[in-house]
Amino acid sequence: MDRILRGTPERSNGALTIVALALEAGVPRNALTQRHTDLKNEFYDRVRVRGGTPDSEQRLRKQVRRLKELRADDAKSPSSRPTSKPL
Repeated sequence: MDRILRGTPERSNGALTIVALALEAGVPRNALTQRHTDLKNEFYDRVRVRGGTPDSEQRLRKQVRRLKELRADDAKSPSSRPTSKPL
């Protein structure tokens, strides 16, 4: 955990994710997500304390923004709405 947070990973790409943390520790990912949730929570807490946002959260937030933009674009364009046909 410390190596990733210092920016000196040895076994992973250094991303602030549970996958990278598991690779760095040499354990399966589910060891952190199912058995050692305390370590997973500590990792994310330490990432937030140092002012960062986990990479997974950044990707999700970016995807949510993109989807909201697409919905807004669809709402503006009446031609993109499906038309209902009588049965």
